[in-house]
Amino acid sequence: MEGKFDLSWKRSDVERKFGFKGKKYTGVDQFFSFLMAILMTLVFYACLYPFAYKKVQYVDMFFHGGEANRSVIPYFTMLLAFWCVAILILKYSKLGLQQRALSLAILPTDPKFELVPNTAEQILHEIGCKVEDPKQFMLLNRIIRCLSNLKNLGNIPDAAEGLVVQAENDENYLESTYTLVKGFIWAIPVLGFIGTVLGLSQAVGGFGKVVSQGAGIEQLKESLSGVTSGLAIAFETTLIALVAALVIQLMMTIIRKREEDFLDECSDYCHRNIISKLKVRG
Repeated sequence: MEGKFDLSWKRSDVERKFGFKGKKYTGVDQFFSFLMAILMTLVFYACLYPFAYKKVQYVDMFFHGGEANRSVIPYFTMLLAFWCVAILILKYSKLGLQQRALSLAILPTDPKFELVPNTAEQILHEIGCKVEDPKQFMLLNRIIRCLSNLKNLGNIPDAAEGLVVQAENDENYLESTYTLVKGFIWAIPVLGFIGTVLGLSQAVGGFGKVVSQGAGIEQLKESLSGVTSGLAIAFETTLIALVAALVIQLMMTIIRKREEDFLDECSDYCHRNIISKLKVRG
């Protein structure tokens, strides 16, 4: 029990717990997720810092400067990556809260129970008694809309059609909550390529200066060796970006699959407990 309610969105939503205005369903507050991303980035670099500049390439490449004069691009790459991770973690938590509504018993267990305008009003009252802010739960919001139409209009086909329309609206809304993550998945590799281009221009530019000064064979060989090592360093930013984008894409795929399963469970719940009990009385 959460106070006098079996389920409370205000007390259980992760964003509300930290004093932020909770977004609808599994939507995420961008400012809260950005603060989480900053914190996660700081923790990540704090863990790596003791090993920085100790000739460990896969640690050094996350830091700027040093003997290789690396760019600051990895900092921005990791910030965007952790922003995506923060969004997906919050969505996962909010999805778990939404799934709790599936276990609520809001209809009588009597197999002879029928949903008609009079009984619809009783079910709406039952939902209000058991759940605080029921419209913040996707499943309950569908049911409330359907039963409200049935109570007010008494038209069963319209009530059933309303469930279908609301299911489509919910699916579109959940898809829109991934817009920012999809944009970052596109932007992160681009940042990596920018860092690589900066490294390439620096390496090739140094070699161009040696050639323009009419250097000898030995100097050219030494400069060319520096170019090849510079190329390896230049591609580090792309490596970081591609790995980060891959991890985020996999995380997003897993959570989207869970949301799709949840949508199916909501539709199945409505069919078993609402549509199958709608009866026309003469």
